[in-house]
Amino acid sequence: MHLSFTPPRQVKIGDAAAFAGTTPRAIRHYHQIGLLREPERGGDGRRRYGYDDMIRLLWIRKMAEAGIRLDDMRAAFDETRDIEETLGGLEKTLAAQEAEIRRQRVAVQRLRAVGSPLGLLSDLVTDRLSHLPPGALRPSDVDALLVTERIFGPLGAAVQASSFIVLATHPDLRAEEDRLDAAEAALDEGVEPDDPRVEELATQRYAHLKAMEQAAEAAGLDRAEEKLFEIYGDQDEEHETRMSAFEAFTKMPYDFSPARMRCVERAGQLLGQDLADS
Repeated sequence: MHLSFTPPRQVKIGDAAAFAGTTPRAIRHYHQIGLLREPERGGDGRRRYGYDDMIRLLWIRKMAEAGIRLDDMRAAFDETRDIEETLGGLEKTLAAQEAEIRRQRVAVQRLRAVGSPLGLLSDLVTDRLSHLPPGALRPSDVDALLVTERIFGPLGAAVQASSFIVLATHPDLRAEEDRLDAAEAALDEGVEPDDPRVEELATQRYAHLKAMEQAAEAAGLDRAEEKLFEIYGDQDEEHETRMSAFEAFTKMPYDFSPARMRCVERAGQLLGQDLADS
């Protein structure tokens, strides 16, 4: 075949990028990391790329499309690493990516099936709440489960789910929960921790928690929790967290006034005394 034109001996960076299917910015990055030599500039101050440069660039793009990392490309070009070693590492990386994609697809499918953000929590939690009708859980309930799962793992959140099952199935207890939440929120910065209202609310919160405990026992939720510990207790101990529970508590902010914090602490003390006496 006879060519009716003379191909250029060198091309500018824009033409090189267009031919290789990349961008001038990517080519400049290849220069910076030493993957592609930087050609000399012409009289107009612009880089000019020749045949060898384009061949190298095309191989870079082919390897990039195969998922080979830039560092591994450099080693392959320099022949400092066996290509089989590079491909073996790539195979492991792709397998890990496939596993992550499968995990993400399962999460999306669960989210669509559950129909709420609750589907982003662990199966252990969502399974315990799956029998509740739509709308029975409030967004704040799901938020609380999210925090608990982050600190104590799926088993801790699954146990906490008992409280929300009780609230969802006992309108009187839900109403009392709302009343106490509003009253505790009113313990703002203008209320002293030793204000009599703090002790009164702590006592009411303690009584409310005892009533919820009785409702949970009547519904057999305590026995369900025991089974969870029997089945998943060992697994939960192996649950990897990025920080300890204590560290997590110090990093999760709650905008509580000193009076409200004292109310929470006092209710906890009353529960502790009750457990010690039983």
